[in-house]
Amino acid sequence: MLGGILSFHSSWKNREETYTHRPLPLECTSLNFRGFQFAQAMLFAIEEINNNTNLLPGISLGYKIYDACGSIARSVRAALALANGNDVVSAPSATPCTKPAQVQAIMGETSSSPCMAIATVIGPFHIPLISHYATCACLSDKTKYPSFLRTIPSDYYQSRALAQLVKHFGWSWVGAIRTNDDYGNSGMATFTESARQLGICLEYSVSFFRTDPPDKILKIINVIKASTSKVIIAFLSPSDMGVLIHEMSNHNLTGYQWVGSEGWISDSQTAEMNGHHILDGAIGLSIPKAHVRGMREFILNVKPLNSSGNEMFTEFWEALFSCKFKRSTANQRECTGGEDLTQVHNSFTDMSLMPIFNNVYKGVYAVAHALHSILGCNETCNDKVQLNPLTILQRIGSIQFKTKEGDKVYFNEDGDPAAEYEIINWQRAESGLVEFVTVGLYDASLPTDKQLNLHNTSLIWAQNSKQVPVSVCSENCPPGARKVLQKGKPVCCFDCIRCAEGEISNVADSVSCVRCHPEFWSNEGRDACVKKEAEFLSYEEIMGALLTTACLFGTCMTAVVALIFFRNRKTPIVRANNSELSFLLLFSLTLCFLCSLSFIGRPSEWSCMLRHTAFGITFVLCISCVLGKTMVVLMAFRARLPGRNGMKWFGPAQQRLSVLGFTLIQVIICILWLTISPPFPFKNFKEFKNKIILECALGSVVGFWAALGYIGILAILCFILAFLARKLPDNFNEAKFITFSMLIFCAVWITFIPAYVSSPGKFSVAVEIFAILASSFGLLICIFIPKCYIILYKPEKNTKKNIMGKVALK
Repeated sequence: MLGGILSFHSSWKNREETYTHRPLPLECTSLNFRGFQFAQAMLFAIEEINNNTNLLPGISLGYKIYDACGSIARSVRAALALANGNDVVSAPSATPCTKPAQVQAIMGETSSSPCMAIATVIGPFHIPLISHYATCACLSDKTKYPSFLRTIPSDYYQSRALAQLVKHFGWSWVGAIRTNDDYGNSGMATFTESARQLGICLEYSVSFFRTDPPDKILKIINVIKASTSKVIIAFLSPSDMGVLIHEMSNHNLTGYQWVGSEGWISDSQTAEMNGHHILDGAIGLSIPKAHVRGMREFILNVKPLNSSGNEMFTEFWEALFSCKFKRSTANQRECTGGEDLTQVHNSFTDMSLMPIFNNVYKGVYAVAHALHSILGCNETCNDKVQLNPLTILQRIGSIQFKTKEGDKVYFNEDGDPAAEYEIINWQRAESGLVEFVTVGLYDASLPTDKQLNLHNTSLIWAQNSKQVPVSVCSENCPPGARKVLQKGKPVCCFDCIRCAEGEISNVADSVSCVRCHPEFWSNEGRDACVKKEAEFLSYEEIMGALLTTACLFGTCMTAVVALIFFRNRKTPIVRANNSELSFLLLFSLTLCFLCSLSFIGRPSEWSCMLRHTAFGITFVLCISCVLGKTMVVLMAFRARLPGRNGMKWFGPAQQRLSVLGFTLIQVIICILWLTISPPFPFKNFKEFKNKIILECALGSVVGFWAALGYIGILAILCFILAFLARKLPDNFNEAKFITFSMLIFCAVWITFIPAYVSSPGKFSVAVEIFAILASSFGLLICIFIPKCYIILYKPEKNTKKNIMGKVALK
């Protein structure tokens, strides 16, 4: 004996109980032809099994079917009646039964909420409950519903499939409407979580039930009107969808793209209600199409009954043919019982839910195969075996078979079948009728990236458009910008902020900008990093070329002076004040000019070490020579005073040693500097944002300032001595020119320090070169040019007598 709990009515009358007397039985309303179709499918399977000699030979299946009206309370009452063997049945089998009236399994219910209640009640008795249409993922929980199985996939897969479908078409801002029961609430909860993981946001998520008061439905209409999203996800039963369509038609709400669950997307009754084109272009998931030979004919082969035989069947017959067995008015057509069903076109004759009828068929066969196995059927069955509900439940859970159409039937550990869906699109034919066009497939058994497979079929969207609708809260951020969330709104609502300098985003909708590597900089579009321009003082640029020219000019000028001095080396003006120191000074000045060239060009490890140390040593050599010449002037004058003979203590040998000693100190400083922490090539990324400054890092700052400070000390000492000797009586007192040259030297290097520190990039190198050249030219011009002038243009003054003309003291 099989039980059936189906909804032959879709609603009931609400009563306000006074609690002063026993509540009246539920009064069912709104006849539901789908319930009759499911019942016919169940009877078809039972009759086919009873006529099959290979399955349960000698055993006949009977049935008891209850009308639940979609009510949870009525469903539980029916389940208890079936579990207790209650003989009050809605549609009894005509064949007398020899077995107890308790059923071995229950087929139904259609909705998830009644199934949860039924499974909770009959679970402790282990009576199998096999649903053909309850999809709530919560029913897969075997700890709560141990005896529940189903032949339709769980919404666990459908909700994820819908989320992937929405993501596929780029809809990130959608609305959601659900049935306020376990089917809608659980399915939408799973969809919401899956959508969140895929970056989809819900602008609103509202629920209702078909028995809700009109003002609640109106609130939902107002929510839709106020929304900005153009896509609506509808997790609704057909009955609830009908209520919503009716209300939306009253408000002429069209132009929305609907994405539907399997509950209504392939329901022809819902399509017939779409007279105002509200659901045009809808897309969604449906159970794969099925065909069962003989089922359509059986369902439509309804046998007429006498009006007094069965009240519900009488109601069904009258509604089917729009007639009355007992007319109350003359305008009503009288039922004869011989009406021709081929002349009727309504939801009962519609076979669009054949996949669901096939699920009913599979469920009945699953029970039959389990019983066949338990009873050890071969040619005959052992009808003396005591049937145990738990055994039947366990055997159904492990059974595997194929239907006559080749469909494989089995249940996983959660009591669910394999999850496969067709993706269908509502397209209006030339006749004006809605066609359910298959545009893709979804197979949950495949890898995630291959589960959704859309065919190259032209889709029709809302308002008969062929363009995919756009439903986003904010337009995509282009590369070069990042998303900044709008305060108080979901993550799909954002502003696009251009990436800062030095940062890029090379993909659309980037949540952050990536900082470029220090050697790279962002381009104008902020979507790619380009290599920074390396900047250093080169020979090719104008400033580098001018400084190089100045260096070479200074070198040539020094060489010319040296040549003039060499050719006139025996003249008094050259021999005066130690000609050897003069030639050594000219040599050091030549080195000073040439060492400037090491500052120009791309810095390398050797050039960095050379430029600072060469500069330091050559300048000390230069200043040492000048200092030696200054001391010679002082000693020479003091030697001519009575009782003074200072020159014997500062002769040529002592002059050479002083130059060597002063220079050796700088050499030691430079050696220590190069040993401890030498200068090295350095890429300066901080000076300029879009340039790399190639420069020489000092290494040891102490070493650099020690070398520079030592030069400064010698220069100041030289200046002081020369200043003291500037008025000594001599026709050609070199101390005056040394004083002036040291004044220039000190002025240049005092101004050098702030200029060097404040100059950016290659200009700091140019400042250093300029200081070297300026001080070198100052020494060369102030000390040697006056002598060259006398040698070349005033040779008459180049005599010992003229030079010694004013030796006497005044």
